[in-house]
Amino acid sequence: MSTLEQLSAELPAVARRAIAAHLSGAPPVAAARSGAPAAGVFVTLRNPDGSLRGCIGSIAPAEHDVFAETARSAVLAATRDPRFPPVEPEELAGLSIEVSVLAPDEPVGGLSDLDPKQFGVIVSDGAGRRGLLLPDIDGVDDAATQVAIARQKAGIGAGAPVRLSRFRVTKAKEA
Repeated sequence: MSTLEQLSAELPAVARRAIAAHLSGAPPVAAARSGAPAAGVFVTLRNPDGSLRGCIGSIAPAEHDVFAETARSAVLAATRDPRFPPVEPEELAGLSIEVSVLAPDEPVGGLSDLDPKQFGVIVSDGAGRRGLLLPDIDGVDDAATQVAIARQKAGIGAGAPVRLSRFRVTKAKEA
């Protein structure tokens, strides 16, 4: 087990504490840990029925380590996902939290280099638009669907030329 895999097991609890502190008006949780690596992180919140309640993160880290990045992304997923109203304090106990730590992305030549169960995808165009889709999402069974969803998220038309990159994630879910 890698150091990142060992550290990532702690990240859902970091995310929950950060959200709880924010929702209660308490000062932000000090989540940084000396020696922890920096990485892009996405935090996914799910309702008790498994449906999506929020998901926000970053491809490249905005914070100095994965713990601080997780705390930041957790609060944003709970309060700033434009698809949902902010999480209410009474909702938090019923939500499940998953943290995806992103490995650096690598360019690929086409759909044949993608596997939506194993790799996330980033699509980008020459105009600065970029869309990301995490790997292993229910209902996303082929690379063409994965890329189509990422294009839609970025507002890039189906026929527009794009650059494709893939990345791996280390996922940690609450027990």
